[in-house]
Amino acid sequence: MIDEEVAKLLELKVQLGGDEGRHQFTLKTAKGTRDYNPKQMAIREKVFNTIISCFKRHGAENIDTPVFELKETLTGKYGEDSKYDLTVSFKPTVLDPTPSQVPFARYLAMNKVTNIKRYHIAKVYRRDNPAMTRGRYREFYQCDFDIAGQYDPMIPDAECLKIVHEILSELELGDFRIKVNDRRILDGMFAVCGVPDDKFRTICSTVDKLDKVSWEDVRSEMVKEKGLSEEAADQIGQYVSLQGGMDLAERLLQDAKMSQSKQACAGLTDMKQLFSYLQLFQVTDKVVFDLSLARGLDYYTGVIYEAILTQTGPVPVAAAQNGAGEKAEEGVSVGSVAGGGRYDGLVGMFDPKGRKVPCVGVSIGIERVFSIMEQKAEASAEKVRTTETQVMVASAQKNLLEERLRLTAELWNAGIKAEVMYKKNPKLLSQLQHCEDSGIPLVAILGEQELKDGVVKLRTVHSREEIDVSRDKLVEEIKRRTSDV
Repeated sequence: MIDEEVAKLLELKVQLGGDEGRHQFTLKTAKGTRDYNPKQMAIREKVFNTIISCFKRHGAENIDTPVFELKETLTGKYGEDSKYDLTVSFKPTVLDPTPSQVPFARYLAMNKVTNIKRYHIAKVYRRDNPAMTRGRYREFYQCDFDIAGQYDPMIPDAECLKIVHEILSELELGDFRIKVNDRRILDGMFAVCGVPDDKFRTICSTVDKLDKVSWEDVRSEMVKEKGLSEEAADQIGQYVSLQGGMDLAERLLQDAKMSQSKQACAGLTDMKQLFSYLQLFQVTDKVVFDLSLARGLDYYTGVIYEAILTQTGPVPVAAAQNGAGEKAEEGVSVGSVAGGGRYDGLVGMFDPKGRKVPCVGVSIGIERVFSIMEQKAEASAEKVRTTETQVMVASAQKNLLEERLRLTAELWNAGIKAEVMYKKNPKLLSQLQHCEDSGIPLVAILGEQELKDGVVKLRTVHSREEIDVSRDKLVEEIKRRTSDV
């Protein structure tokens, strides 16, 4: 197939004639996409390995679902704040993404799965205009973890938050906070503040903007654009400014207005239970109960959460370009890096008999994480290795190509990651310099004397220390010295 395409391009070039007098074609990637060089890919692989290792540590299985879904599967499942049409379209040629929980819910309903702990990492696509300086692309990765099944309240929810805490801590992205709330608390709050039932979702969508704009702007939109009374808006303002932990949940349970809502009380009771589990998981130092958090999609039914990176002091230019926000309690917000919540009713939408499977999950904002890790690598003097080569097979004299290839094959066959220079008689200095440039830790040097003695001179690149190692002990010695590579 590739050969056919190349042949067609060459034929077209012949038909068009020479390049003289014609506009020169500019090579570039499609809008909203980018290439990744070996250094960037090495950083991405490290991030993926960290995340997947965490998921597996928590007992997750891996599944895969198609990159697009049928239109009838997607229609009518989302909130008004959906920023782009979520139905699949083949015009233009880029497909639109679905919220990652939707293919998972369809998978559960279609396969009659009632409990699973899964993760899924895959490329997806969106049609809207990209904002690449903020890490928003048309082609991007989604990285999801979900727990489906009928379990006692808040135990799976607490584990999802623990996972977010572990991943962000291990990646060392900087200080972070995980904001939690509950859709039942939000809906109860709207009700006691006098928001009409038919305005719940649209007001929720406006409140969701509080991490990006001021309360004054949010209030203005609720009153002037959404038609909410000033009194109701002001009452909402009193609640959405509150942050805390278990103590806040206890206080709100005694609140004269909030206690009137059975829905809010159920959410607050679960919030207390959640924080008790988070204390056992030792993550309450980073988790805050924040009544301004209002993730927009309609299918959330209970706990919702979002992780943001924070820092003290001014936001660096790179962070600002990646969509820095302004609201933070302990520092300056540099953007969301994870989010999720409970969606107990979504599977029932796809099941022919309406059978529900309770679910809770989290999505890691992997593209933003990649962007931050790349910036850190650029700012650091530390060299990023783009290969995992353990040893370079080199020669100190001429006419030893066959011996180098023979030793290289022995190492490959033993599972050693080895390289050899593609020259018959490379200079030793050139071979050593390649190791320095590539971060290869060891060099196995062959010479006429070493061949006679049945040894290999093993050189540690950073210290330049050299020792003779018996040929039959070489593999063992290399593995011992590079066990952490």
